[in-house]
Amino acid sequence: MFPVAAARIMELAELEEFCDRPADLVAPDLLGAALLVDGVGGLVVETEAYAPDDPASHSFGGPTARNAAMFGPPARAYVYRSYGIHWCFNVVCRRGSAVLVRALEPKWGLETMIERRGTRAAALLASGPGRLTQALAITRAHDGMPLAGGDGIELDPRPGVHPVVTGPRIGITRAVEQPWRFGLAGSAHLSRPFRNA
Repeated sequence: MFPVAAARIMELAELEEFCDRPADLVAPDLLGAALLVDGVGGLVVETEAYAPDDPASHSFGGPTARNAAMFGPPARAYVYRSYGIHWCFNVVCRRGSAVLVRALEPKWGLETMIERRGTRAAALLASGPGRLTQALAITRAHDGMPLAGGDGIELDPRPGVHPVVTGPRIGITRAVEQPWRFGLAGSAHLSRPFRNA
């Protein structure tokens, strides 16, 4: 359930329509969105886009048991374990595409996030995909879950003009030239700075 401060949330059908677009269009539009899991979360400040014809995407080789959520309905969670270490949370867009949420500005449930992360440093609570999922307690159990409807994860895009910086994605070895990493300009909660910001 969203705190009052998080304002109105989209209905699932409305969120599906918002997400049913190419990932490189959805990714910058998610900046400034509220993301909460059971009332704990913040505002999205960094994203990366992945498309089905993108060699860096998990969907590039087609559907598998691991990436099945990417080929399902939009506005669902795609959650996978990275390098066998931490979970990564993605918003499913048009079939075979998704947006990795890389960082949040913590806003709600701060004490819970601090306890889960073991630090009070705000810049370390959810700045990076693994920190974000640890702070929000996102696991594989959330994979395929709708991102609206009050069943755990709630995503509320905030229409408006946000200053955006772009650059190459992080931690990939293919399609490294694609400038599909998006950040909220001036945010102190990015996983790492943008080179040309």
